[in-house]
Amino acid sequence: MSTTKKHFTVLGAGAVGVCTALYLLRDGHPVTLLDRLPPGKGCSFGNAGLIQTGACVPIATPGVLRDVPRMLLDPDGPLVIRWQHLPSLLPYLLGFVLAARARRVEEISVALQAILNHAMEAYRVLLAEAGANDLVRRSGELYVYERQASYDRAKPWHDLRRKRGVEVVDLAPEELRQLEPALAPIFCKGVYLPDSVQTLNPYMVTAALAENFARNGGEIVQEEVREIAMGAGGPTALLTDKGRRKIDQLVIATGAFSKRWARQLAGYLPLDTERGYHLMLPRPNIDLRVPLLSGDYRFGLVPMVDGIRLAGTAELATLDAPPRYARAERLLKIAERMLPGLSGEARTRWMGHRPSTPDSLPVIGRSPRFASVYLAFGHGHLGLTLGAVTGRLIADLASGRIPPLSLAPYDIRRFGWIRREGCRSLVPRTRSSPSLERETGGELRVPEGH
Repeated sequence: MSTTKKHFTVLGAGAVGVCTALYLLRDGHPVTLLDRLPPGKGCSFGNAGLIQTGACVPIATPGVLRDVPRMLLDPDGPLVIRWQHLPSLLPYLLGFVLAARARRVEEISVALQAILNHAMEAYRVLLAEAGANDLVRRSGELYVYERQASYDRAKPWHDLRRKRGVEVVDLAPEELRQLEPALAPIFCKGVYLPDSVQTLNPYMVTAALAENFARNGGEIVQEEVREIAMGAGGPTALLTDKGRRKIDQLVIATGAFSKRWARQLAGYLPLDTERGYHLMLPRPNIDLRVPLLSGDYRFGLVPMVDGIRLAGTAELATLDAPPRYARAERLLKIAERMLPGLSGEARTRWMGHRPSTPDSLPVIGRSPRFASVYLAFGHGHLGLTLGAVTGRLIADLASGRIPPLSLAPYDIRRFGWIRREGCRSLVPRTRSSPSLERETGGELRVPEGH
């Protein structure tokens, strides 16, 4: 184990960056946490607030292409692709399709569960030290199904969770109402995952951990990085909107904004933004005991300290594409049917950028190009869930400890075979069908598969 203490700059102050900075600081390294936003104000601000320890089913699953036509005209599709961004998304989509093969799904689920098994343990350490244990509780998560067909489609993925050792409990309609009395009597099936953990609010958790980081000597800097200056052996300085900042060791934890820095410092990366939306209902007019996930429409309804959050709808587009808040507003009508009496009065809406890889696995490890650069991004829907364990793994690498699991599945070099040049022949040279664009609103919808 290395006893040399080096200065680390962690670029990105979301859940992953904050937890990584804390674990490095615990090892005695001087650490600077740098972001253009205050800690927790980016994508970590608006997620569903769950630590999903059984989320071992990837987004891409067998049959995804077969389902595309059915999803084209579905206004409530859980994941959409904007036609105008299709050319730039092709490398990601190629990897997505190949990740949906049955053998690859099995491999991905093993890798996901391997890291998920350490997620809550890694958080317990940080939450205890921050005096923030009261911000989380073991709540479980409840999948509910209005249609038998929806349950039948999801059953293989719940069985996959069981295969990975996740506790999964099937519930009859009468048992659903016992667990969550606020539910309407419209559901034919339910599935309960009792080990999931709920936060009172995801921003509060990240902010509390960041405050503890600062209390214990960590430096928090609010600056925007414009360029990374390079020397013969790797990066030497960050050029920010406030000037030049020398660096020693660098951790890239900038979520969906990581592609630019990763390609400069580590290698090819088909990372894209899966834009997530939520509605926050501050005066919901009902009490919700358990976080719900609609198995028919694939979004979450989560009780928080400041109301009920409807979250989960997403789309693939570029970072600078304007938001389409109608996607979030669609959720309210569905939620009102699920929870009689639910009120959307004074609701607010939000959009953030999930950093998604084609295979649903994060990128965690040391850069294959520069020993002073560490990678911690690409967590997709699991940024909050995997924040603490990612930080622990990066700290293990930095201090020369053997990590508690193999990091090979999360190595950025797994994307080396995907090349933009290989996808160019797939880009249509003619415009997409005007009639199809009219029907879909310029969007191509594909299912999440579970």
